[in-house]
Amino acid sequence: MEFIETPSPNFDARPAGGAIDMLVIHYTGMADAAAALERLRDAAAKVSSHYFIGEDGALYRLVDEGRRAWHAGLSFWRGINDCNARSIGIELQNPGHEFGYRDFPEAQMRALEGLALDILSRHPIPPDNVVGHSDIAPARKMDPGERFDWKRLAARNIGIWPEPAPQQETDLSAGQMLRELGYQTSDLGAAVTAFQRRYRTASIDGEADAETLALMAALVQGR
Repeated sequence: MEFIETPSPNFDARPAGGAIDMLVIHYTGMADAAAALERLRDAAAKVSSHYFIGEDGALYRLVDEGRRAWHAGLSFWRGINDCNARSIGIELQNPGHEFGYRDFPEAQMRALEGLALDILSRHPIPPDNVVGHSDIAPARKMDPGERFDWKRLAARNIGIWPEPAPQQETDLSAGQMLRELGYQTSDLGAAVTAFQRRYRTASIDGEADAETLALMAALVQGR
């Protein structure tokens, strides 16, 4: 695997003895690759990621995996508050919802699959710890968004997907199931929206309807 070495100054030491057990996928949400790389390397911005993947599939390495890159911000997942300390962050070039959100090209997705599989082969990252930024910060973030193909990744054993089609019933509430899956539910509507943005993209309304609840149940019961 070949990388374009593009070092960022925005990192610090990981806590001693901690495992790397999360993979967080983002989109850049900026007009183009040049602007995104400039920001990820700007010391004043204080943001970075370990890797950046262009729409053409080019792979950039910004921060060594042994260091804590600053990509997650205020976040929570399965009891973890400092997601940066335990995760590897990948930024995907995409203008995002603010600048003309669009599909992620085939070359970019292939490059992501190869990189993610390589990372998973080297770190004890369970499938349900492969997450999007919106999963770990549902009140603040929308990325990588509803156009990102999570089902495709799950078919390559990268992350999870509720298969077969959900028919499960449960007595658990939306909040209980979302907490079981790992979400922060202090803003329940935001958490439901983030869940739908990943698993029920046809309608993202923040309402825990029967279809959304069945998808949650399928994932909880499949753990």
